Amino acid sequence: MAENLSDKTQFSPGGVRKNPKSPAVLQGLGKLPPRSIEAEQAVLGALMLEKDAITGILDLLKPEAFYEDAHKVIYSAIIKLFGDSKPVDLVTVKNQLQSDGNLDIGGGPLYLVELTSKVASAANVEYHARIILEKFIQRELIKISDKVIRDAYEDTSDIFELLDRTEQEIFSLSQTNLRRNYMEMAQLVAITLKNLDELRKKDSSTTGVPSGFEELDELTSGWQPSDLVILAARPAMGKTAFVLSTARNAAVRFKRPVALFSLEMAAHQLVQRLICSEAELDAQKVRTGKLQAYEWQQLNSKISELTKAPIYIDDTPALSIADLRTKCRKLKTEKKIELVIIDYLQLMTAGNVKGGNREQEIASISRALKELAKELNVPVIALSQLSRQVENRPDKQPQLSDLRESGSIEQDADMVMFLYRPEYYKITEDPVTKESTRGLGTVIIGKQRNGPVGSVNLQYIDKFAKFTSLSGRAAYQADAEGGGMDSGPNFQPSDRLNSPSGTITRPSKMNESSDTTGEDDEYFGSLDTDSAPF
Repeated sequence: MAENLSDKTQFSPGGVRKNPKSPAVLQGLGKLPPRSIEAEQAVLGALMLEKDAITGILDLLKPEAFYEDAHKVIYSAIIKLFGDSKPVDLVTVKNQLQSDGNLDIGGGPLYLVELTSKVASAANVEYHARIILEKFIQRELIKISDKVIRDAYEDTSDIFELLDRTEQEIFSLSQTNLRRNYMEMAQLVAITLKNLDELRKKDSSTTGVPSGFEELDELTSGWQPSDLVILAARPAMGKTAFVLSTARNAAVRFKRPVALFSLEMAAHQLVQRLICSEAELDAQKVRTGKLQAYEWQQLNSKISELTKAPIYIDDTPALSIADLRTKCRKLKTEKKIELVIIDYLQLMTAGNVKGGNREQEIASISRALKELAKELNVPVIALSQLSRQVENRPDKQPQLSDLRESGSIEQDADMVMFLYRPEYYKITEDPVTKESTRGLGTVIIGKQRNGPVGSVNLQYIDKFAKFTSLSGRAAYQADAEGGGMDSGPNFQPSDRLNSPSGTITRPSKMNESSDTTGEDDEYFGSLDTDSAPF
């Protein structure tokens, strides 16, 4: 369709000739930017005819979305009148433009009359407004692309800063202009009832991504989509071991793809821990590569499922929140990830906090992580440090006020969990039950926005650096104190299923992982390649 008269003659609405050298003309292409002058005129005319028309498009359009300067000032005057609870019509808009000193820029009184004569009603105002918005987004994308091309030709440009800035600009454009519309109650009730019916048909009460620990899943119903989960603990409590455990369970047992971002440890170190846990081999022996023939056989037979697990590990150090978003979006698109784990929050950088302190930066990161969880509709588990206040209490049990560097972590999180091992603090028995705390690991849920708080006891096996369900605790304690169900060449981890206790975790419940120190031993470099399993 041919362009309208105002485009061809290049006159503004007030009769002022446009500058033919205006930067609005696309550089090097000889084309004018995308716009729809007719849609802009139709919207402005409708707004001056129907007093309620503005409510349908106010959240959709901003003044800068209009192509013509005259239309921008007219729309700004209409917004100001609406904000001051004044009527919007031909007379009030003219007076507002005159009061602001913008009447001539807006084309004068005659042009306002012309706008109202172009439409009969405001019936299609929202449709026309969306056309304006689409053209504006096109122009902004062209502007961003033009800037990227210019900067990319500059040898002095930092290419990684350019990539980050470009993504931020495009993301900001989409977030600002592609807002989600509201949903009516009837729609929401129908969706909710459908979800409830699907849950009713399930055999399990776990509605999210399972952790693999039945006791914990009963309390949380699994890791819930769009939730930000903070797992906090003092050093040596087993944070990394715990998240590796739940990542392994989700990926191997339940076939849920998991993304793991490790800012502290190298990827091969995490894999080494997973291997120790999966094969139930002494972590120290694996680190040194001093494995006997039967242990190599045990390792080979136990890690086959692990090698096929949909776990994706990224060990980029000092990861910025912008880079994390980029990587997660890509993994969501390509690998359909259902769980994101970050180890750990305090090692991330905000990248956009200028002149602020570390507490403000952490606050910015925690907000961004919550936004990421909601955008991708996946649970995000972020590990966090606790302050030394914990050490000053007799029982050493953490609480919400111990979250380090920012109270906003507690505010942004949907769930806050603490990991606590009394044995580490030489607390050898429970003060109430007087039972031994040997190998006991407690997950304390200090906050759960959509569920109860409480605590769940797990078993931490230091030898294999792994967590298991508490049902296997008696056998492992007997093993540790009595000397060695796994000390001979004929031993298999499944032998524990036949132990006298009779309450041993099933193999599918016991594949958690390690949280020993973060050494840099090169596991694969120390192996005898003739006998290695890979």
